[in-house]
Amino acid sequence: MPILDRPLVLVHGLWNTPQLFKRLEDRLNQPQSFVLAPHLPHDCGRINIRKLAVELDSQITRTLGPDVLIDLLGFSMGGLISRVWLQEMGGYQRTRRFFSVGSPHYGTLTAQLVPANIFAGIAEMKVGSKLIKSLNNDLTNLQKLNCRSYFCKFDLMVFPGFRAVLPIGPSISLPVFTHKALIKKSVAIEKITSDLFDSCSKSTMFD
Repeated sequence: MPILDRPLVLVHGLWNTPQLFKRLEDRLNQPQSFVLAPHLPHDCGRINIRKLAVELDSQITRTLGPDVLIDLLGFSMGGLISRVWLQEMGGYQRTRRFFSVGSPHYGTLTAQLVPANIFAGIAEMKVGSKLIKSLNNDLTNLQKLNCRSYFCKFDLMVFPGFRAVLPIGPSISLPVFTHKALIKKSVAIEKITSDLFDSCSKSTMFD
């Protein structure tokens, strides 16, 4: 297995831990220093997404230093945490590629009835939330990256499934039937792994 061009940071989602990425990490078979999967406790969705992005920034800086170029992959809520870090905290300046897997970039109807005063993080994933509007209204920094989205047409967590697509870059519908299968099933892992090793990593744009 080849070595990635740069370290890869994996950002998990709600009700997940870094263990979520074990199958992907095993398939990538990289040196330990080349894959970082920080633990970002969500407190069952009570922690707001910008606060989680601050913790992500702290862990990336502490582990990899302030200047090392990286690739970034976010799963589910992890994709929104990643976008806050990239677009609002200057993370785009040290990131080459952003892979979004099943992240509600246009919100999910599944979150619509969740009370914001109790579950702030989940409520920020509602369709039309202030956070999502803010991220999608200014794509200047995101457009400086190579971006790619993966989604599941039958996703019930990001519902309907097409809402799990970034405003820019190509999107790929993976042939799986559940939200978590996007990052755990072999067919999904093989496609994501192939793209991570694709020669496009040496270009300025995805094909």
